[in-house]
Amino acid sequence: MVSSSAPSPAEDFGVNAWLVEEIYRNYLADPASVDETWRGFFDTPCLATVVREVPATLLAENRFVINRDRRGTGRGRVSVVDLVGHALVHAVRSRPGGNASFRVVDGRPAAGAGTGPTIAVGPVEVPARYRGLPRRTLAASAIGPVLTVTATFDRRVVEASAAAELLRAIEASLLGEGGFYGDVFASLGVAHQPVRWPPPGSARRVTGSGRAVRVARLIEAYRAHGHLAADLDPLRRPRPGHADLDPAAHGLAVWDLRSTVDTEGVGGRPRARLRDLLAALRDRYCGTVGVEYTHLADPERRRWIETALDRRPRRPDRGRRLRILDRLTAAESLELFLHTRYPGQRRFSLEGGESAVVLLDEVLGAAADAGLAEVAVGMSHRGRLTLMATVLGLPYQELLRRFEGRHESAPAAIAGDVKYNLGARTTFVSPSGGRTELSLLPNASHLEAVYPVVEGFARGRQDARPGGPFDPLPVVLHGDAAFAGQGVVAETLNLSGLRGFRTGGTIHVVLNNQIGFTTAPADARGGTYPTAAARTADAPVLHVNADDPEACAWVARLAFAYRQAFHRDVVIDLVCYRRRGHNESDDPTMTQPDLYRLIEARPPVRALYTDLLVRRGDLTTAEAEALRTRYRQRLERAVPAPVPTPIPTPVPDAAPAEPAPAAPVVTAIDDQTIKLVAQALAELPAGVEPHPRVAAQLQRRAATAVDGVVDWPMAETLAFGSLLLDGRPVRLTGEDSRRGTFAQRHHVLVDRSTGAEHPLLSRLSPDQARYAVYDSPLSEFAVLGFEYGYSVARPDSLVIWEAQFGDFANGAQTVIDEYVAAGEQRWGQRSGLCLLLPHGLEGQGPNHSSARVERFLQLCAQDNLTVAMPSLPSSYFHLLRRQALAPEPRPLVVFTPKSMLRLRDATSSVRELTDGHFRAVVGDPAAHRATTRRILLCSGKLAWDLEARRARTGGTDTAVVRIERLYPVPLPELAAELSGYPAGAEVRWVQEEPENQGAWRFLRGHLPAALGGRPLRAVTPPAAATTGTASPERHATAHRHLVERAFR
Repeated sequence: MVSSSAPSPAEDFGVNAWLVEEIYRNYLADPASVDETWRGFFDTPCLATVVREVPATLLAENRFVINRDRRGTGRGRVSVVDLVGHALVHAVRSRPGGNASFRVVDGRPAAGAGTGPTIAVGPVEVPARYRGLPRRTLAASAIGPVLTVTATFDRRVVEASAAAELLRAIEASLLGEGGFYGDVFASLGVAHQPVRWPPPGSARRVTGSGRAVRVARLIEAYRAHGHLAADLDPLRRPRPGHADLDPAAHGLAVWDLRSTVDTEGVGGRPRARLRDLLAALRDRYCGTVGVEYTHLADPERRRWIETALDRRPRRPDRGRRLRILDRLTAAESLELFLHTRYPGQRRFSLEGGESAVVLLDEVLGAAADAGLAEVAVGMSHRGRLTLMATVLGLPYQELLRRFEGRHESAPAAIAGDVKYNLGARTTFVSPSGGRTELSLLPNASHLEAVYPVVEGFARGRQDARPGGPFDPLPVVLHGDAAFAGQGVVAETLNLSGLRGFRTGGTIHVVLNNQIGFTTAPADARGGTYPTAAARTADAPVLHVNADDPEACAWVARLAFAYRQAFHRDVVIDLVCYRRRGHNESDDPTMTQPDLYRLIEARPPVRALYTDLLVRRGDLTTAEAEALRTRYRQRLERAVPAPVPTPIPTPVPDAAPAEPAPAAPVVTAIDDQTIKLVAQALAELPAGVEPHPRVAAQLQRRAATAVDGVVDWPMAETLAFGSLLLDGRPVRLTGEDSRRGTFAQRHHVLVDRSTGAEHPLLSRLSPDQARYAVYDSPLSEFAVLGFEYGYSVARPDSLVIWEAQFGDFANGAQTVIDEYVAAGEQRWGQRSGLCLLLPHGLEGQGPNHSSARVERFLQLCAQDNLTVAMPSLPSSYFHLLRRQALAPEPRPLVVFTPKSMLRLRDATSSVRELTDGHFRAVVGDPAAHRATTRRILLCSGKLAWDLEARRARTGGTDTAVVRIERLYPVPLPELAAELSGYPAGAEVRWVQEEPENQGAWRFLRGHLPAALGGRPLRAVTPPAAATTGTASPERHATAHRHLVERAFR
């Protein structure tokens, strides 16, 4: 519709209109060039107005979404005029002729002579003819509001058709054409998808129960898939989204948004308009927090999370907001200080993920306020130093000394580690005064290797507090690429639900900086998130945008509350970025130029949060800057004073010192203890129906012990039982440890009728220590890491990990190399862990033959391990007891037998248990010393084969000396034993392992010192690439040949 305030030139001047137009052009070029009469005529505007009524439902709904998103940000609301103005800008981009000048009258734009059109906007309201209808009727009839838009223009400047076209273009934008609302949402930083008109014919209007069903499906879609549309990426890249989040996918259209529907409790009201329900769903499931939880098997846990999301406060209180800013300022100040003062030094910066400080601070604060006595923390290198200084309380002076290369004094035996791998122990104090002990375990630089260690450490502490509320709390920080890529993550997650390994729930924090070293997520994982493995452990995943530190703080508290409520694992996916390269000397733009353009343009999270607090009025810019200054000054004061560089003096190379002899430990037991343990095997619980073979085996074993003879399994049982009676807990785990791989142990009796389990060594005495024996899952890496951590936490216990076959220990090689063999030398972290590794070449193939003796001996130095291959049950007995009773034990590796378990001769007398002790070297009582020409040194079951051959042939010129302990090499004991033999006797080392395996290549450099000048040679099978043959016949032939060669 067009209205006019004056006739057009064509109507006034008819055929002379061309002349008037020419004069007008001259007037526009120079008003003084035309007659004064014409000037007066042209100075008077010839105004017209075009009016257009625009459907405003889409405008109103998208404005509602925008303003809902801007709540609490300190930014103003978006008005209707703002959106119409944006639509006008869209329109004039393609119609630059409409973008002429305008004049201002009383502070407002107005049309006048020579101006372009002036756009006016009326109210958003229901058309006049429907205003008397109830709101429910309007919604049911799909009658929505309209908006009147007018364009007033000078007809001499703008043609009416052009003005009408301009309004049509504005209407098209307001109806969502050309991606208008998508542009608006992007420019305003709105994370949600805009409301759209449904495609023609795509949805039919539904009412009543039909709509209720569709709304219920929509709610479920948001619960299941809302995280895919959540605002999680600080770099604001496109999100995957999900088609089911569109109401149109459920047959709901824009005109249904004002209908009242059932909410299923979302938003705290039973019924609400669909638009309000959608807003509540977006707030809960598509904001800066996205939750994966619908996969949880337990409906109670799902409802708990839904309730928590409904009750989330809009913002934390002012005290907590200022605490968040303080933590961010501390982190950023430290990072910038280290970057400028120590350029190029590796620190594996936390920049881009500083909200991890806020998150961990909240978790620890919640634990302290809840009264937990301890929190056990494990994490890798990224951000470790910053978290140690800002959360764990590492003094700045100590941290900077590490950067200056000045470490605290440590024993000479401690080799140390890089500064970002060291552990710490401190007390954390929450803002409200709660206190908890904090243990940060050392990191081995093998990604995720520390994870099972932390779990074992926590379980050890928990078992020391029987009946406690799963205290301490394990907290593990992971990298995104490592969490997705390292198999030990899945192994350890599996432990979380098993009775022998559960710790009452771990809080996992994945520092998801969306890149590996240089590897992009598309090359690092197959799914959307790096946290997919968490779903296998039935754990919820809380995704959170690291640029919203308030959301990070809330998620941390939510995770802690979930863990305390259900004692289950929970995973926080902290989506952040890495501002610098993998390390500080790396240039990431070589491989990720696009990513780092986004990162360079992104302000740090502290700047963003400071701006938010200033807009809210929580503090002033000057106060925020003063806080920054205080942290910078604290760091500058903490810089160590320079010290003169000492002049190096040459130090002659010294031979490695021999290990100091271990302090004597009494390991013998009395006859009464033997009888008590034997009785527990012979007298089974009343009413229990055991397997007859098991019952007979146990009773026979108990009877022979009472009669004075013990075999290998009974020696082990007596060692365990006597320790329990001494008050020493024993923990044994392995893939078949309750029964024993070779059906030799049977420490847990299973009732044939009921399946009930009866641990036999748990009923020795009312005041005995606890015996915990568990079958483990089919995992070596995670389980051995767990047991190592347990042993660190429980130095009072005998902690044992048993491999199903010793060959499979290499599946845990990382733990063996990094922790078991080197933990004390790297970090001063002591462990008394015992490894039982079934070993023996018996024709069972390359994977059931060898525990790789040579590899363990290669790791031996500085008295770091005890490695033994005993041949006598009494040796095994004393080894186990000494390991438990020694004041400062080292890890013990025992190569245990297989076929020897049932060898009739492989027994010991009870007197060796009651009166004896561990003998590293066992002499040959049957040898004729004076006539001996040949001394055979060996370990393990081979000694029995050598003695059997000598007995068959009746020879008297050969002695068989057993080396029960391979490291520390028992040189004094061996020298003392050999001193009774002729000086000219030849010494031979005999082993069943190939020449390049077993103990020979390690011992050949040590043994000559104890031989008194006697010649030494080896009798071994030839070097081989594999450990043994899979043919029992070939093995038997080769073994007979080996034994014969030993006597030639």
